[in-house]
Amino acid sequence: MTVKTAARTLDLFEAFARTQEPLTLSELASALNMPVSSCFALVRTLESRGYVYMVAARKSLYPTKRLLDVAHRIAENDPILERVAPFLERLRDATGETIAFSNRRGDHIVYLDVFESSNSVRYHAQVGDAKFLHSSSVGKAFLGAMADDDLRKLVSRMKLTRLTSATLTSRKALLDDIARSRKRGWYCNVKESVEDLGGVAVTVSMGGERYGISIAGPVYRMQANLEAHAKKLLKTQQAIEAGH
Repeated sequence: MTVKTAARTLDLFEAFARTQEPLTLSELASALNMPVSSCFALVRTLESRGYVYMVAARKSLYPTKRLLDVAHRIAENDPILERVAPFLERLRDATGETIAFSNRRGDHIVYLDVFESSNSVRYHAQVGDAKFLHSSSVGKAFLGAMADDDLRKLVSRMKLTRLTSATLTSRKALLDDIARSRKRGWYCNVKESVEDLGGVAVTVSMGGERYGISIAGPVYRMQANLEAHAKKLLKTQQAIEAGH
């Protein structure tokens, strides 16, 4: 269930992130596809809390840094991300590829943190991005961590959306792929979600919860280094679960 006011508040900040410039009330209402009167009420609430301000020269609006400050304070004290960040930074540096840390939300995985590669050609991802379970390496890693009965029940009801010509849309093919991946200890995606993207992933268990770690990059680099990256990933998995 979506709470409309909460969704519109998030949509407002995302509208400013897209435009990267001040917006008048009417421009903002149009971007949010909502009546000007409703947009005005939302803006006044955020303005009273110090999250947006009026740019007098244009009679337009723009977010203050309050949201950034609040986000920084939250992020700096996240017990899980604080624990894994050093491991994931080292993994990024060792592989030269983008590292994503995620968890499962229903039939999707959602990125909780991203450590981008410094290569000019790289996989670009953002915190909050959602990916299908069946077509991403880390999604398959979450599937592989399930008990057999639970896995078969979930796969039997999942919609296996085709994203590329390589996407596994057969339930048998997906289950076979997961079975093979379980034996070797890691999961991969080669062109299954994006034509020129490859990835390798595992899950880690912390505090009774399961999280995903994936390495992703352009196929021409990933295919040549898939097993080497998988070995580094497994070492990172072991180090995180061992707590050192």
